[in-house]
Amino acid sequence: MLLATTPTLEGRPIRQYHGVVTGEAIIGANIFKDLFASIRNVVGGRAGAYESTLADARSAAMEDMSEAAAKLGANAIVGIDIDYEVLGADNGMLMVCVSGTAVTV
Repeated sequence: MLLATTPTLEGRPIRQYHGVVTGEAIIGANIFKDLFASIRNVVGGRAGAYESTLADARSAAMEDMSEAAAKLGANAIVGIDIDYEVLGADNGMLMVCVSGTAVTV
C-alpha cells in the first residue's frame, strides 16, 4: 500500500478513486510514563516513553486505514491527514485519527 500526504503520486496517475478511508487508535498513558515524563520536564531531554506510545498509536491507525483501503480494492492512499487529541477527565488517553482517499494507481 502506497501512502502519501500529497494529493497525487508523482509519475503514478490515479486510475480509480474508491472513497475516503479512516483509521483510529486510542492509547492510554500509564502512571510510570507520567512519572518519567515529569522527571524529564525537570532535568530536560525527550520523553521517550511518550514518543514510543505516540508512534505505536500512529502506526496502528495507519494500519487500520490501509486495511480499509485494501478491502475497497485500492493500492494507495493519497491526501493523508493525521490528527492527535487527548481525551479523558485528566487527559490520560491519546487518540490518533488518520484519513485519506483510497485510490488505484
